[in-house]
Amino acid sequence: MNKLILLLIVSSIGTAFSQKKELANKQELTLKDAVMKQYRDFYPDRLNGFQWLANTDCYTFYSKNYQSLYKSSVSGTKDTEWYTIQKVNEVLGSELYNFYGLTWKNENEFYINDGVHFYVYNTVNDKGSMIHGLDEDAANTEFHSGTENMAYTIENNVYIHTGIGLKLIVTDNADKNIVSGQSIARNEFGIQKGLFWSNDGNRLAFYQKDETEVHDYPLLNINETPGALSSIKYPMAGQKSEKPRVGIYDLRTKQTVFISPKGNPDDYLTNFTFTPDDKYVLIAEVNRDQNHTWLNVYDAATGKFVRTLLEETSDKWTEPEHPAFFPSSASNNFIWISEKDGFNNLYYYDFTGKLIKQLTSNKFVTKDILTMSNDGKKIYFSATGESPLNTMVYSIEIKSGKQTLITKTEGTHEFYLSGDGKYYYDGYSNHTTPYVSKIWTTNGKMAKFLNESPEKLAGYKIGTAEISTLTGKDGSTLYTRLIKPSNFDPNKKYPVLVYVYGGPHAQLITNSWLDGASLWMYWMAEQGYLVYTLDGRGSAERGFAFESQIHRQLGTVEIEDQLTGVDYLKSLPYVDANRLAVHGWSFGGFMTTSLMLRTPGVFTAGVAGGPVTDWKYYEIMYGERYMDRPEENEKGYEQASLLTHAGNLKGNLLLIHGTVDDVVVMQHNFALVKKFVDLGIQMDFFPYPMHKHNVGGKDRVHLMEKVLYYVIDNNK
Repeated sequence: MNKLILLLIVSSIGTAFSQKKELANKQELTLKDAVMKQYRDFYPDRLNGFQWLANTDCYTFYSKNYQSLYKSSVSGTKDTEWYTIQKVNEVLGSELYNFYGLTWKNENEFYINDGVHFYVYNTVNDKGSMIHGLDEDAANTEFHSGTENMAYTIENNVYIHTGIGLKLIVTDNADKNIVSGQSIARNEFGIQKGLFWSNDGNRLAFYQKDETEVHDYPLLNINETPGALSSIKYPMAGQKSEKPRVGIYDLRTKQTVFISPKGNPDDYLTNFTFTPDDKYVLIAEVNRDQNHTWLNVYDAATGKFVRTLLEETSDKWTEPEHPAFFPSSASNNFIWISEKDGFNNLYYYDFTGKLIKQLTSNKFVTKDILTMSNDGKKIYFSATGESPLNTMVYSIEIKSGKQTLITKTEGTHEFYLSGDGKYYYDGYSNHTTPYVSKIWTTNGKMAKFLNESPEKLAGYKIGTAEISTLTGKDGSTLYTRLIKPSNFDPNKKYPVLVYVYGGPHAQLITNSWLDGASLWMYWMAEQGYLVYTLDGRGSAERGFAFESQIHRQLGTVEIEDQLTGVDYLKSLPYVDANRLAVHGWSFGGFMTTSLMLRTPGVFTAGVAGGPVTDWKYYEIMYGERYMDRPEENEKGYEQASLLTHAGNLKGNLLLIHGTVDDVVVMQHNFALVKKFVDLGIQMDFFPYPMHKHNVGGKDRVHLMEKVLYYVIDNNK
């Protein structure tokens, strides 16, 4: 035998032996640790709560347990423990838990709170005071730093606690159907809050919704004896919806003006913002069919309509998710993010509604506008860039339209521009990097290396993830992730667990540490499984053409793409094609059950958590966008309904639901279980008492044990 070949064989044997020895010395990852410690002990190290101090090159961040506040500078070589929460509590006479939520008033003072008690602390003289002590049931707090006024809600009404200690009653509705100051439209259209201060703090705008005609949905509280029913307002597809409006309260006059939809009373009002001069407000109105959007201007003092700045229509849907962005405080010219050319891009308008220029024409998705340069000439925004798995940062010059990629390393980035505009913080992770953070000058030179996280799982038996692509039947590129065990043997046959979501506004595979996967997937791989995920048509960050193919036919092209993934799995010599299982939650629960019922025999076992089983039971805002109203799309609703296909079940199916789920109500699973009973078909059902749409806390360990051991025991 050739000596070189012999040497290579011996070397290979030695390497394999060394790898096995190294693996044998590593710890087994328990399922409990995988569930409970992913975002604690195993989370990559980073500068938590990074914030720049105004007008300086200094910055602060928290210790990992949020008990200490550290300070450093771009030129500094040492991170200094500046304050402990114990010291701050001693000065303030407070009982703050940690520094979480700290914000800087200026370079010398910070605000800190525990949710109802709000304090200001001066670092020059180490003195501070409480500026707001709110009622214990206060919620939805919104602070204005200029005036130090605090807006908040108690139940369905809005209040203001002023910086001089006065309590103002903004709304006083005894009717619980009239809800003010909270997010509306069930948080669709990018709506995350219901209170908005004007720039000068003299006006407070708030969402208000009239839910009088919305049906009550009962939830059972088993913690009382006897059990007691409570109800939520739940607008199901095709039924009566909430009626929104926007109130604007003037602190000087103590008067409120209201703005209602110009079209139908149940149109949606979204993307609220004040203009820089506070004279006007911009509101995007979307019709209930969600195929027509108007961006309207209203007088902030009177609430009167001024003009429509722009309109967008679609034969599928329009979905504005970003308020107008004003690049200059001296002008009401604004930037609008629109998907009208197929991808989210930036459009620059004057205040008459005239398009000044389309700033970007990228064939990838703009995610959000981050900030402006100090001179107002340049916008920084996040976008996927050339790979939809990334979150990169770009700048665009308003005048020239010159676009520059700021973050050079592919991955998922965080970006914070310094107050003086000279530096930016860049923290990122990717497939091979847990987390790295650096400070750069805005002219592209690295100013300071901050940290590189060690691999927290290096001492554990952890498999590997492979990211690849497939071509869908329509020619689309489909991204996939395959997790293999640490002792993977290509000569063995492995069962597969397919983890699926498959719906809008979600992307399961990202170029980040662990590639968007949960640690329980790696635990499952160590039990002798392959864990597979595919982001198909309908999922996020791919542009309108890719995402909108699901319109009026949920569970159709999504299934087609998942089966493309299944065909690929079956082509692999190390896959046991007779032992495929599937699991998902919410839309993923709908997909899991759809795959079990509409492609019977492909999967041996399935576990569906909180599944939509019939879209007529789901909420208007989401359901009607993607399926239209039931009376407009009877065939589509019938085909998508899992009750239609219940008789096709082959294999083992477990349905799981939180008993007080207020997102996908239990009627979904109850209706499907009843259908199975009517048909005489056996399946499994497990409720989680007093849990909502998902199962959190320590009970999540129980959930994942239930899910994964069911797969192991039944995927045979």
